[in-house]
Amino acid sequence: MTDVATGLRVRPGSRFPLGATWDGIGTNFALFSEHATRVELCLFDEEGNNERCVPLREMTAHVWHGYLPGIGPGQRYGYRVDGPWDPEAGHRFNRAKLLIDPYARALAGAVDWDAPVFGYPLGSGDDLVRDETADAWGVPKGIVIDGAFPWGDDRSPNIALHDSVIYELHVKGFTARHPDLPPELRGTYAGLAAPPVVAYLKELGITAVELLPVHAFLDDRHLLDRGLRNYWGYNTINFFAPEARYASSSAAGGQVTEFKQMVKTLHAAGIEVILDVVYNHTAEGNHLGPTLSFRGIDNASYYRLVPDDPRFYMDYTGTGNTLNAVNPQVLQLIMDSLRYWVTEMHVDGFRFDLASALAREFHDVDRLGSFFDVIHQDPVLSRVKLIGEPWDIAEGGYQVGNFPALWSEWNDKYRDTVRAYWKAGDVSISELAYRLTGSSDLYQGDGRRPYASINFVTAHDGFTLHDLVSYNEKHNEANGEGNRDGHDHNVSWNHGVEGPTDDPEIIAAREQTKRNLIATLLLSQGVPMLSHGDEIGRTQGGNNNAYAQDNEISWVDWNLDDRKRAFLEFTRDLITVRDRHPSLGRPRFFQGRKIRGSPVEDLAWFQPNGEPMTDEEWEEGWARAIAMRLGGKALTESDAEGNRLVDDDLFVLFNGHFAPVLFCLPPDATGNEWSVVVDTASGEINLNGGTRTITAGENFELPARSLLLLRR
Repeated sequence: MTDVATGLRVRPGSRFPLGATWDGIGTNFALFSEHATRVELCLFDEEGNNERCVPLREMTAHVWHGYLPGIGPGQRYGYRVDGPWDPEAGHRFNRAKLLIDPYARALAGAVDWDAPVFGYPLGSGDDLVRDETADAWGVPKGIVIDGAFPWGDDRSPNIALHDSVIYELHVKGFTARHPDLPPELRGTYAGLAAPPVVAYLKELGITAVELLPVHAFLDDRHLLDRGLRNYWGYNTINFFAPEARYASSSAAGGQVTEFKQMVKTLHAAGIEVILDVVYNHTAEGNHLGPTLSFRGIDNASYYRLVPDDPRFYMDYTGTGNTLNAVNPQVLQLIMDSLRYWVTEMHVDGFRFDLASALAREFHDVDRLGSFFDVIHQDPVLSRVKLIGEPWDIAEGGYQVGNFPALWSEWNDKYRDTVRAYWKAGDVSISELAYRLTGSSDLYQGDGRRPYASINFVTAHDGFTLHDLVSYNEKHNEANGEGNRDGHDHNVSWNHGVEGPTDDPEIIAAREQTKRNLIATLLLSQGVPMLSHGDEIGRTQGGNNNAYAQDNEISWVDWNLDDRKRAFLEFTRDLITVRDRHPSLGRPRFFQGRKIRGSPVEDLAWFQPNGEPMTDEEWEEGWARAIAMRLGGKALTESDAEGNRLVDDDLFVLFNGHFAPVLFCLPPDATGNEWSVVVDTASGEINLNGGTRTITAGENFELPARSLLLLRR
């Protein structure tokens, strides 16, 4: 039928798929709202003006739908949804507020905080009163897109997790200051796919980039008022649309094509793309937040509300709300989004922010919650890399080691143990041993493997590696919160001077500590994750919570001096060492027994004097100085799993003490000459042999706070 007011033809269309789907002739629009009484589709011109609204009269299984012939790619649109205004019962319908389609594949425009985008009169503080002022001029619009893309023979590199080295990076911050890119490509998807950047990643040796959030997100008003931005992007407003600010293209929906081209280019270089995703909450905040999408479409369905007072939101995330993954339709939204990014955008995996919040069926974290069950049986998602941040901020939210099969986890116990060891050596032998060998105490009991542990020393949240060894206190003054934000605790080493220094002894001590940390990370079992720029001494000037700093505080500085180049080369060579020695990235936990083809055990621990560790030392000892031998020759993995089978015997020696320690390697029948591969005291790495050797049975001195990797 033809709508009399607008002259637009509207056919019944279909409830599936949700969102705006162009078929070459017209576009089908479908929106879920269980409690709505009327839904209007509103169309806009390229400038976001000349609004024309038509009702979607068909409603099937709580999905409102209609088909409009002649409407195609580039069309801007949004929704107005009628229903009860009853905040105390959890309903906040307000047809005056234009709403973003949760399934929009691209968005145009940003929120104008001067627009009346709140469902109640802003300034009154009374969210029970409905504000009926129109706000379409200040709300982003969805864009109908043509999803076709010439993928050609693109395919995932499909790198085994135990062979992976993950590189966490920010799309903008990584290239915003890159000197080899033209200004228009800096800080964009296209910039990340540019030849100089791809070549750098390849030469570094990483196997996957983990992108900080690229789902469309908002800048909080309070940040904009202070001249800041939501730089990290953990403020999602749409789970399908790539963030437009990272696109060099100005075409309508061009961010979609540019993102796909980035993925295709990285895949061609053998690099996987993992997305950091935020399905635990949205940018609409608590009961005093704006009405931009989910809240106005069906608040009671999309959000976890306080059971006995649904005016308010359950907040497991510290952001004001929690997405209601218990609701089947919301769970479908999350799953549809994940599948879309795999099947249509070709990404290789996901890191889930505050993943424990998604597992809460009622209040307690349910390890076998619906979210995990659905992913486990999904033929698409069960095959990609799944990484959880295994905590949220509420009671019972810390779930490290408790995620199901198929999942890997950010292992903050690894981070804290390694930092503490290299600061003072005051961790127990058993704690250090567990972390170095894949954290079997956390992951082995439920059938998972060492690659369930995503090992890291630094990440986007906290100090950079350089700042970690240069500051004892956080310096977040630029955030405008009186330096009260960010983690108060820190395990760092300023070596007598806070911040930058010209003292060569302090500089040398800091560089050696950095070498200790990065070497430990890359020589441990599990999956190492590096934070972008750590390999070239990136600093944030002591800011350990740079979430709002979309500027040179956060952006990578590519101006490298000799010291930065030396550490870059050291990191590259370490990754090469890891790649050449499969014993350093085993797909199975050590068994502590002799392995096929070798008279030595797959793993053995020794005291500095060469004597095996005793039971008493395991239970009571401190790991200030310790030696770990990894048996090589013939690893017991089958060729069918694609694992490399042959390696050398390796010895890793740790001295976390403030003074040198005498070591003696235990002699055995297989040979007593060991060559030095990695020495963090000197910064030496010998990839192709080298002439420096150590003879078993003879004492030698390991310098203070240093690590040695030996190969036989």
